[in-house]
Amino acid sequence: MLRLDLRLTAASDWIRVFDSRDGTLFVAKSPPPPVGAPVRVDVIVGTQGPRVILHGTVISTRDDPTPGCVIAIGANERVKINYLHGYVRGGLLDLREKRRLPIRLPVTYGAVDGPQKTFTRDLNEEGVFVVTDSPLPEDSEVHLLVSFPGRAQPMSLSGVVTHTVVPEDEDVPGMGIVFQVTGDAQTALIAAVDEVEKAFLTDKLAEEYLE
Repeated sequence: MLRLDLRLTAASDWIRVFDSRDGTLFVAKSPPPPVGAPVRVDVIVGTQGPRVILHGTVISTRDDPTPGCVIAIGANERVKINYLHGYVRGGLLDLREKRRLPIRLPVTYGAVDGPQKTFTRDLNEEGVFVVTDSPLPEDSEVHLLVSFPGRAQPMSLSGVVTHTVVPEDEDVPGMGIVFQVTGDAQTALIAAVDEVEKAFLTDKLAEEYLE
């Protein structure tokens, strides 16, 4: 898969290269990759970050005025696109939406058939979306072990399934979980999210957490 770098000098440049009408992204590249080529685009905003990795397919190319290609971004990248929209607007008014970090953290959760290992799609201090082809029913209580970067032990958390996505929904399958933590556990969770957000915004997260 061809890797393309898209460095945006200012956050507002995102509006110039992303077409929200059809979900396509223009990336300057000479010569441009051929139509139909699968590509990975590393979007870096500002001098350091955040860095967001998008996957898509080249649907057209152009030579004038700027050589490059138009890329159809995959539907399963919606969370990352939404985050970039919010970042460009200077942060949404709703803190929960603003901190919905599009990162991939290892997670183990208690499933019907025993512990299942998977990863997150997005995360904040109030909840998480866990990727799985077999989500638990809504209103199910669930225990999770979430591995944060730089921490020796996973964080033990509990929550309730609030919504599910199945493969037939044409989106990333999984379940949205609202955490049920209080006291010291809540304080520790907020601190962990703060740390990973800071690393994400300064492009210091390892690539494995961005894919």
